[in-house]
Amino acid sequence: MAGSVPLLKPDGRQSETALSIQRGVARMLRDHNYAMLTEFTLASGRRADVIGLSPEGQIWIIEIKSSPEDYRADGKWHEYREYCDRFSFAVPPTMDYVIIPEEAGLIVTDQWGAEILRAASEHPMHASRRKAVTHNFARTAALRLQAVWEGRFVL
Repeated sequence: MAGSVPLLKPDGRQSETALSIQRGVARMLRDHNYAMLTEFTLASGRRADVIGLSPEGQIWIIEIKSSPEDYRADGKWHEYREYCDRFSFAVPPTMDYVIIPEEAGLIVTDQWGAEILRAASEHPMHASRRKAVTHNFARTAALRLQAVWEGRFVL
């Protein structure tokens, strides 16, 4: 169709459950007035499942866990905390979330929406780190938009 913008497609790495959680988290962040990106690479080389940026510049990283096995296989979540002001896990409603650590926020979600069961504690980033993460967020968002306009489907 002439003049239409191609839609980004899932990249195939996520399970259907994880993709459903991602959609619910995206809707929740939009409802909280956050801009968000998925599969966001941090300066450490780690990739956050979802990162949100509030109008005030607060950074929120949300890790998606589709099952207890998915959570147990991930020992890296502590490394995300230095790149955000708050950190949460998002899980499906069918998962027993008792295994999620108390020091992390907890979001239960499906593709239609999300409920914050435990608010993420705030741990403000250093100003220089905030500037670097925000700059990376803006540049990544712009490059992804450029890819859409160029007809590539890169996330």
